Amino acid sequence: MPDPFQYALLRVVPDLDRGETLNAGVLVFCRARGFLAARTRLDRAKLAALAPGVDPAAIERTLLGLERVAAGDPEAGPLAGLPLSERFGWLAAPASTVVQPGPVHTGMCSDPAETLDRLFATLVS
Repeated sequence: MPDPFQYALLRVVPDLDRGETLNAGVLVFCRARGFLAARTRLDRAKLAALAPGVDPAAIERTLLGLERVAAGDPEAGPLAGLPLSERFGWLAAPASTVVQPGPVHTGMCSDPAETLDRLFATLVS
């Protein structure tokens, strides 16, 4: 039987004034299956087209940090030690930084890892 899940895109907004975004990751949370994960990939060519002066390495470090928090990596800081639902709440909370989560969407899934793969392939790759 499928279970409810939530997901949010992780977007790069290299120039807050212009408001252009680049999808760079997906965050998936399925409480019933004890699943929380993020997958990210920065398209450096698209970033260079939107904002030639932005350092892609700094953005990639931020994206990797979000993946590590989602995974509960103890080296990722205190947020990584929170329960799954609280971690998802922090990761999906609106932000006015270069990396921002999009709106939270819901759905049903039987395999959250496969759902993450599908969403990543459809929305980011």
